[in-house]
Amino acid sequence: MAKYMAIASYTAEGAKGLAAKGGTARVEASKQLVAEAGGSIESFYFGFGADDVYIICDFPDSVAAAACAISVASSGMLVTRMVQLLTPDEIDRAAQVKLTFEAPGS
Repeated sequence: MAKYMAIASYTAEGAKGLAAKGGTARVEASKQLVAEAGGSIESFYFGFGADDVYIICDFPDSVAAAACAISVASSGMLVTRMVQLLTPDEIDRAAQVKLTFEAPGS
């Protein structure tokens, strides 16, 4: 399973729905959606500022993560982004791969 962080901001209509049913209802709805995509939620937090929701979840692959993000975004109630998270070991392995990159203007 790959780990992702979903970051979401409520639209005005979405915030009205949150106010009407509360945070626990949103957590349960999110758990159901992620499970339907074959994943699970590790943690769910609300925040203040530009972003309203931070969810750490596991998905079987990027297609499942994208399907979840598309489903949420198409509701029109949230603006979302999905970030794939990498472990320190995965970064260590990536750092061992030597590639050649020709920078623009070089």
